[in-house]
Amino acid sequence: MEAEGAYASEVLHTVLGTGIKNEDAALATELTMGVLRWRGLLDFLLERQLKKPVARLDLAVAIALRIGLYQLRFLERIPARAAVNESVELVKHARKASAASLVNAVLRKLTAEADAPAARFLPADLPAAERLSILHSHPRWMVERWLARFGEPKTTALLEANNRTPRLSCALHDPSGRELVLAELKKAGMATDEGRLLRSAFAVSGGSPARTAAFLAGQISIQDEASQAVSLLLDVHEGDRVLDLCAAPGGKTATLARAAGARGSVVAADLHPHRLRAMREQLKRINLAQVTLINLDATKPLPFRIGFDRILVDAPCSGTGTLSRHPEIRWRLRPEQLPELHQLQVAILCRALEGLAPGGRLVYSTCSLEPDENEEVVAEALRENESIKHVAGPTVSATLEKYLAPGVQPSELIDASGQFRTLPGEQATDGFFAAVLERH
Repeated sequence: MEAEGAYASEVLHTVLGTGIKNEDAALATELTMGVLRWRGLLDFLLERQLKKPVARLDLAVAIALRIGLYQLRFLERIPARAAVNESVELVKHARKASAASLVNAVLRKLTAEADAPAARFLPADLPAAERLSILHSHPRWMVERWLARFGEPKTTALLEANNRTPRLSCALHDPSGRELVLAELKKAGMATDEGRLLRSAFAVSGGSPARTAAFLAGQISIQDEASQAVSLLLDVHEGDRVLDLCAAPGGKTATLARAAGARGSVVAADLHPHRLRAMREQLKRINLAQVTLINLDATKPLPFRIGFDRILVDAPCSGTGTLSRHPEIRWRLRPEQLPELHQLQVAILCRALEGLAPGGRLVYSTCSLEPDENEEVVAEALRENESIKHVAGPTVSATLEKYLAPGVQPSELIDASGQFRTLPGEQATDGFFAAVLERH
């Protein structure tokens, strides 16, 4: 992940196959995700002892130090001595034996202060953005943006949520089989909990649902609840012509295809052929082979002669709403990438609007918290398309209300202009944005 830019969730899914014991897979996941989430704070504490930036160390040495310190600070069941010794062995295994004494010395010093609050080591006069950046392990530029928009209490709640292990939510493909699926998961040793946003969703803990018979038989998929809700906003009816323009990995496509039914037609497009191949396997697993998959560049004119009744544009984005699930994003994203993403998103949305039939509905969504990728993209695209309007807030609320879990009000998710938002610090889901548009 550090050397080649791979994504943690994908690597862990590949490496931690069925041949790995559940407890070993759980520990490997905890160490990997924990170190990625807390890398900023870990490096700050390490540099107090190293007297130089962690970035100047060999990568293997830096990773071994981070893994060791993470165990000392955040894990209670691993003895300090074992954490230090294993980190020393990791360095030797990576053929960096010359650094073994450094790793041993630094971690032994840090063992003595492992129980002390990190705030104790910060200068008293640090600006709020830098203090929060260190204590909650996020890039300072990101914290500054959120402070300016949300204020300190809301930003702090967001940062804390990003550093918690996210709920593992599942989509149930046939609601009538809910009790049987939940009973099967419990039999496999997992605990289940009700959805926080949606009636049909549920959460799982105590194991991987991807290893269960229910998953392999296509009864469930792993999908965040906010992501599930976005598909529902499109309000697909039986017989609709539907386009999912940036479709992979296909979680939202499945919802659209079921709603369109046998009389409808669903086209799922993506720029990357390898992602479409993986998507095809997922659609087979859940018995939705009737979806038409197309490889295309959505920034160019679409190759369709007909207009679509429903179009979903789940645009490529920064992913700042998914930092709990994909913690590596916070260290890779740069502020100068946001204008580039904005231009890409505007181009895709404008092309998609060209394919929308009169009276048709389009949902533009991202898993980003940034206005550059959300409201500002929609506003720019609408300036070029006078026949496209926002669907009114009450109409969007009525679309979603019938799917919401008991006690959840549409006003918690949808603003007066009909735009959908979730925040990890408030809904305990990924952070999503969606705008619901229609051609008049």
